[in-house]
Amino acid sequence: MTSANKQNDPMIESFLAGTEWDGWAITDLSGDASNRSYKRLIHPTDARTVVLMIAPPEKGKSVVEFLTIGAHLHAVGLSAPKIMKCDDSAGLMVLEDLGDDLFAKVVANNPKQERPLYQAAVDVLVQLQSVAPPPNTAAYGVPIMTKLAALAFDWYLFGCTGQHTHDAKEHFQHKFSAMLQSLPKHNLVLILRDYHAENLIWLPHRTGAKKVGLLDFQDAMIGSPAYDLVSLLEDARRDVSPAVQHEMQQHFMKHSGMDEAAFHREYAIMGAQRNVRIVGVFARLSLYYGKPHYVNYLPRVWENLMRNLSHPDLAEVKETVLAHLPEPTPDILETLKNKCATVHSL
Repeated sequence: MTSANKQNDPMIESFLAGTEWDGWAITDLSGDASNRSYKRLIHPTDARTVVLMIAPPEKGKSVVEFLTIGAHLHAVGLSAPKIMKCDDSAGLMVLEDLGDDLFAKVVANNPKQERPLYQAAVDVLVQLQSVAPPPNTAAYGVPIMTKLAALAFDWYLFGCTGQHTHDAKEHFQHKFSAMLQSLPKHNLVLILRDYHAENLIWLPHRTGAKKVGLLDFQDAMIGSPAYDLVSLLEDARRDVSPAVQHEMQQHFMKHSGMDEAAFHREYAIMGAQRNVRIVGVFARLSLYYGKPHYVNYLPRVWENLMRNLSHPDLAEVKETVLAHLPEPTPDILETLKNKCATVHSL
């Protein structure tokens, strides 16, 4: 390794020692909202690249799920990164480099690409959901969905007001759990859970569903067919045009065979769960983990949540949310940012 790019972590140096990547230059890549981090390894003469994923076991991370889900995605004909070397005990993995053409970047540079890219992403979901999920995959069921939705009453509400309202949280969980219980128990599929424009890479030189490179799928579970579609179309980080949202919903329904009324109800419920959870998660990322830029996304997430809660069957949940969770106004956002990295426990 060159002195400018030398990796000073002995564990990583040991992991790469004696491999074809030993001596390659190392640059940082953007990480995600978790404790995982990524580096790009670059050949010193021919510019070949691979990606090093670092998932520290001491921070509760593992690469086993990435291996399992990645193998399944390959088996069903989708473009997950190929795994070239792995050390689970060290939490290290060398992956195929799918490049830098994230959907968010491609669409920002050429807005006319939004429709074809998002249709390709929906086609991936249709293909993924047409086959049985891998065995022994955990269910994203009512208890965990309710618990995660209530994070907004833990972190966001506390960050805004400095108070814990346990009765309000319990009332919300009761209403939310009942709403989730009303969903059909059949036709559950593999959901990747973070299926959005920052985790999808455009690979136009490939064919069919393989044109969409998949990242950040290690937290996949079994859940509603509508969940990943919500994740894609109600993106916390970018606005998806209303026309594309509508067209992609229609495209998904056409190929998934879901009844339209049942689909819209399930979509609204999955959207409400995902978006109210994100409100709590993004508040926690600022208050606890010291990442205040996530607060900037809250108005968009809130707008998505309000649209979900406008469905008539979600009226009781909407009433509870509006009664206790303040809208993320500029003053609220400033309050959350001022408390960045100051809350060490709840």
